[in-house]
Amino acid sequence: MQANGNQNPVYSEEEKQALSEKVDQVISNKELMVVFQPLVSLKDRSVFAYEALARNPSGVFANPPVMFDAAVAVGRCGELGRLVREIAVEGCTTHPIFLNIHPDEFEDGWLMQPDDPIFSNADRTFLEITESVPLKYSDICHSILREIRSHGIRLAVDDLGSGYSNLKYISDLQPEIVKLDRELISGLTKGTRLHRLVKSIVDLSVNMGAKVVAEGIETAEELHAVIDTGAHFGQGYALARPAFPPPEAIWPTFK
Repeated sequence: MQANGNQNPVYSEEEKQALSEKVDQVISNKELMVVFQPLVSLKDRSVFAYEALARNPSGVFANPPVMFDAAVAVGRCGELGRLVREIAVEGCTTHPIFLNIHPDEFEDGWLMQPDDPIFSNADRTFLEITESVPLKYSDICHSILREIRSHGIRLAVDDLGSGYSNLKYISDLQPEIVKLDRELISGLTKGTRLHRLVKSIVDLSVNMGAKVVAEGIETAEELHAVIDTGAHFGQGYALARPAFPPPEAIWPTFK
């Protein structure tokens, strides 16, 4: 296997055949599980929603990103994404649910099928896309999202601050939720330049009509600083680790 100029894996025919067999094993046998991590209100400490996270317990693939890369390589990303959504929707019936959408799912048509699991729970579903999606699939992304959102499904833009940070896309997509990347939250303390930056991003997002989730909160100190930025929700190990069934949130004690 080699990496091309875009850092996407390039596989030989033999490697593709082996990957195809592995992907088929996962999809055909439903060798997937989904765990859930809560998004917690920073105002009243209640669980607002859960993010669904795919896992491959059989160990066919090293981790979910490798599994999705393989599915993309053999043209089955849409099928894999749908299977994840099916398991996730069945596994969380009490709260809104955030479902990650792989960028390549925007060009294979699976998201538009009327029997997709998201449409059976449209009023409590958020589709979560990374900030990079519109860079590659701008026109088709906007078209598909318009159609999906017309059914009541809402949009979350993930990883704000992870590298792309093109705020024009936030303005164009008008998401209901913006999620701040862990890079902005790691080591966050009150009174620092980083804290002022995060607070400015929160204020900007709110002014554009979006509520803000701070991801990757791992310490009580980070949580305390995040609350001071005005972010609406928090997510991370300090509040709960991903688990099944959907776990209750904990609240760390400040020093």
